[in-house]
Amino acid sequence: MSIFIDEKTPVLVQGITGRIGSFHAKEMIDYGTNVVAGVTPGKGGMTHLGKPVFNTVQEAVEATGAEASIVFVPPAYAGDGIMEAAESGIKYCVSITDGIPTHDMIRVKRYINSAKPEERMILTGPNCAGTISPGRAMMGIMPGHIYMQGKVGLIGRSGTLGYEAASQMKELGIGISTAVGIGGDPINGSSFVEILKHFESDDETQAVLIIGEIG
Repeated sequence: MSIFIDEKTPVLVQGITGRIGSFHAKEMIDYGTNVVAGVTPGKGGMTHLGKPVFNTVQEAVEATGAEASIVFVPPAYAGDGIMEAAESGIKYCVSITDGIPTHDMIRVKRYINSAKPEERMILTGPNCAGTISPGRAMMGIMPGHIYMQGKVGLIGRSGTLGYEAASQMKELGIGISTAVGIGGDPINGSSFVEILKHFESDDETQAVLIIGEIG
């Protein structure tokens, strides 16, 4: 198995009609990710990349049963987008957005942590490369072809260092169960320790590589 996402996980893309969101949503779909919908306020009712677009996350969740969301929303609005995902019952959220104001992330963390532990959304990012379970599903901006499926978990703060590690591991014949980017911002959704706990409960993962970042 893998952690957070696999080929069956229904995923929605917040900001799917934007230039960046559209590009990476297509990459995710081509990789095999089960993208079921997109969310762009004011564009509900249209279809993009063959997927229905909704005005709100709540509408998308009710219509498609989405359980995970990836956020490609401008920094000024990304905090609200993350909280909207949590409020709508999303279980796992990846925020790619860089430059979210610190006070917005403080508000986001407070909001997420106000939920009961068993109902609390897991957030990775912001300012991260995303999450990939090689050969199964990808929620992020990483080059999927450099990851080989295997039994080593990968947690990284730096996206590019994570890419380098995955590439070298593949050359050595070492595969990855799931790679998770936690992001390089001062306030992020999940810590190394919190993600490590999820790997500990995964029978497929036999070891975990943790990559930090200077700064």
